[in-house]
Amino acid sequence: MSAPARPEKSCVACGRRITWRKKWARAWESVRYCSDACRRRRVLPVDVALENAMRDLLGERSREATIDPSEAARRVGGDAHWRALMEPARAAARRMVARGELEILQRGSRVDPSTARGPIRLRQTSSVPRSDAAGADGGSFVPVPPTP
Repeated sequence: MSAPARPEKSCVACGRRITWRKKWARAWESVRYCSDACRRRRVLPVDVALENAMRDLLGERSREATIDPSEAARRVGGDAHWRALMEPARAAARRMVARGELEILQRGSRVDPSTARGPIRLRQTSSVPRSDAAGADGGSFVPVPPTP
């Protein structure tokens, strides 16, 4: 007989999976961060800019197209400072996966964002509606959350 499934949630800052622990039993509803480092860092304006850049890049391409997180980092940080934004770009992608906006791919297959190592590609999920006018008039892609 297998162990019962434990509740999970995503870290607000980095998007990694947080698994229930016994020491959090009383405060599980208030757990938001996976570590003290994430609690200190939080979500910064540059993180929001990276998410918006990812939405814009995906909105400019066909639904099946993928992007590399470095494209968003270059758009936000420019050619001189994009490398420092690579881990924040991956964290932004993980947060967007947790919200159901993106899928993370490796070698064309979906992977768990919390355990993905190495090169990744990002694709918007098929459940997120997209306005056809977003790419045509240069407007921003704004996802609509799925209905419960």
